Amino acid sequence: MVCRHIKGRGISDPRVLEAMAAVPREAFVGAVQARRAYADGPLPIGEGQTISQPYVVAWMAEAAEVGLGDRVLEVGTGSGYAAAVLGRLADAVYTVERNAVLAQAAAERLRELGCDNVKVRHGDGNQGWSEHAPYDAIVVAAAGPAVPGALRAQLRKGGRLVIPVGGRWATQRLVRERRRESGEITCEELGMVRFVPLVDEVC
Repeated sequence: MVCRHIKGRGISDPRVLEAMAAVPREAFVGAVQARRAYADGPLPIGEGQTISQPYVVAWMAEAAEVGLGDRVLEVGTGSGYAAAVLGRLADAVYTVERNAVLAQAAAERLRELGCDNVKVRHGDGNQGWSEHAPYDAIVVAAAGPAVPGALRAQLRKGGRLVIPVGGRWATQRLVRERRRESGEITCEELGMVRFVPLVDEVC
């Protein structure tokens, strides 16, 4: 998977490649999907949600430039797979999931796998997790029409925010915002993506 679908498609950060190789993706999907765990595509995880394809997880992690000592916020825990990858790159990961069933399952799975630096919260990801802000990197695994102001406010100076922007049926663009030391926010487009919508309903 790493050689063909990730490194082979242009991901070059050696720490990201090592993290992707180290996290057992089959542990984050059901038994029925386990044989397809290392194919480069999304897979259902229940509750109408999917685990992102490996390439996209690696792409977003690389784009967020997560480094040792970083504090990271993830929005959209899902199965916990991307949080586990980020946890191997950062000092601490705080991940928020709107669906209570998925949040509980992810927390248990991450604990069983020894991902002690990853904390899961059930709540509205649009609001982030202000208690642990500011963050060096924020990674959002759902698309919104714009970057939520609460997330942008929780980004440290020098920090990076990676999020898909666009509607459910419209074109979505993966963008990276940076907060300069001056406080100015800059934005760059990284490519086209397809994500589930970012919503504020907590269930």
